[in-house]
Amino acid sequence: MNHLARPAGRRGAARVLLAAATCLALATGCSGGSGDTASQTSEKKPAAAGAEAFPVTLANAWGKTTVEKKPVKVATVSDGDTSIALALGLVPVLTPDAEDGGPVPEYKQRAIDKLGAGELKTYDDTDGTDYEALAAAQPDVILGMNTWSMDTDYAKLEPIAPVVTYTDKAHADTLTWQERLTTAAKALGMTEEAEKVVAANDKAVADAAAEHSEFEGRTYTYAVVHPEQITFMSHADQDPGVFEDLGLSKTDKAGDYDAEKNAVSLENLDQLEADVLLMTYPFGDNGLLSASDLESNKVFQSLDVVRNKHYAVVPSENTLASAVAYPDALSAPWVVEQLTPLLAKAVAGE
Repeated sequence: MNHLARPAGRRGAARVLLAAATCLALATGCSGGSGDTASQTSEKKPAAAGAEAFPVTLANAWGKTTVEKKPVKVATVSDGDTSIALALGLVPVLTPDAEDGGPVPEYKQRAIDKLGAGELKTYDDTDGTDYEALAAAQPDVILGMNTWSMDTDYAKLEPIAPVVTYTDKAHADTLTWQERLTTAAKALGMTEEAEKVVAANDKAVADAAAEHSEFEGRTYTYAVVHPEQITFMSHADQDPGVFEDLGLSKTDKAGDYDAEKNAVSLENLDQLEADVLLMTYPFGDNGLLSASDLESNKVFQSLDVVRNKHYAVVPSENTLASAVAYPDALSAPWVVEQLTPLLAKAVAGE
């Protein structure tokens, strides 16, 4: 996982990374699960598919959860869990209002439209999880695979419905989106559908990499301008994520940084040097400096990667920077779709 500050949802550009649609094909840009599951919602009786035999019992960090029969009504407690449901073709009966009434990210809207769901039924999560609203929704199961508040929430959620969450508290930060999806799918009786989602994502990445052989072997640096520092995000221990899946590799300088030591001073901007440099400014005016401020810095201007125009900004306004940092079961192929042309221009020096 990428270690930026952790989000509870999306609350403007700052919250996007204070805290990151599964399209089943990159070319078509469709979202959700496979074509066989896209029309199924949690408010309709699901088909008798799924490899799991019920009841299903799953261990978690607070004990264990038993799902007696295949769930029909699914509620979620984080935007990432909503992505899991939508990727599997399920419309949650209740989900947190991650957008706070603002625009829904493109990849999420695609999935919602494909399922014919209209607007999702949400609760205000400004003050955290709304237990009363969740209880009133009477879900058969609550997905909590992507939340960072489960230590507080579990005891209050368990009396409402079986809670599907991780087996170790550290997993709030360390599980991949594939692992989160797979665990949730077991509780939903949708393992085969989850496998299709993962396979579709793998194909989207593989197809993009095959179309852009020029990425292979190029080094990259990915840096984020936080309020207090410029952060060397692509350090040696960082999850390589989509960049390396597409053929790029980290620079030798990545070995000088880790999750705890990751600040790059203005005097040492040469540490950002690579074949391709990607920056993002998710905090806007609250960042350490703006894009124009950095781009007017003499040291920054002297970098070969900048002088030769192999430099690009990963936008945060359309949630791409957040989705790169926190890929989930819905956003991953959309990230490839959006990031690939940006990388292609940077590699070409356009």
